[in-house]
Amino acid sequence: MDLTLALKALIMGIVEGFTEFLPISSTGHLILAGSLLNFTGDKVKVFEIAIQAGAMLAVCWEYRVRLAKVLTGLGSDRNSQRLVINLIIAFIPAAVLGFLFDKSIKAVLFAPVPVALAFIIGGLIILWVERRNRRMPTSARVDSVDDMTAMDALKVGLAQGFALIPGTSRSGATIIGGMMFGLSRKAATEFSFFLAIPTLFAATIYSVYKERALLSAADLPWFGIGAASAFVSAFLCVRWLLRYISSHDFTVFAWYRIVFGFVVIASAYGGWVVWAE
Repeated sequence: MDLTLALKALIMGIVEGFTEFLPISSTGHLILAGSLLNFTGDKVKVFEIAIQAGAMLAVCWEYRVRLAKVLTGLGSDRNSQRLVINLIIAFIPAAVLGFLFDKSIKAVLFAPVPVALAFIIGGLIILWVERRNRRMPTSARVDSVDDMTAMDALKVGLAQGFALIPGTSRSGATIIGGMMFGLSRKAATEFSFFLAIPTLFAATIYSVYKERALLSAADLPWFGIGAASAFVSAFLCVRWLLRYISSHDFTVFAWYRIVFGFVVIASAYGGWVVWAE
């Protein structure tokens, strides 16, 4: 395998892992990183989705005890049953929208400037939600994922649908959406983690199967490097984020999104960086 290709796959995996569960958009960062690395094309788009499996496995490992309890309790434990049902409900909207509009979204929005605009808009929404929470600190009515209703799950699932727009952020849409709909920061974050498991798994399987004609056995090494580095970096990120939310809000991520978005737009129109489409 070409060393340069391996290095690019490693960098992209690290970017995926560190951004997948933060409200800053992993897809957006992968598009920008791929553009800077001149690592673009149809096969790379499949790669960017496939390595999400590594990040998903990091969540499975972090919550392995909880997930094992859920699986073994499906026959009798009401909380386990409710969580699985809620995850199915929340998964459906993005799955349907992705199936219907995946090709159109990739053709039109997988480019640096649309991503930058989504960064900025998403950052402004986070600032608005956090300001509302500071003014009404007792507004959360759901403190735990075990207390979520089917309607709560549906609302979070609809919010996740907006994450099909690259630059929006799947975790940002589900966490901030959950907080808007009455979930506590901890409940919204944990449900976002759990929802990532079926969402990223399904996206990986669907993308790889759909674009299987593009792939060959020779692609396995660099896909594997990307997934492995995504696993390690996502695991570190999840551990850090769980500690972070215990005493911080998401305002810093909002400002990061806004500043980064404007830098990308300025660099594109000012000619500082030649962004590859």
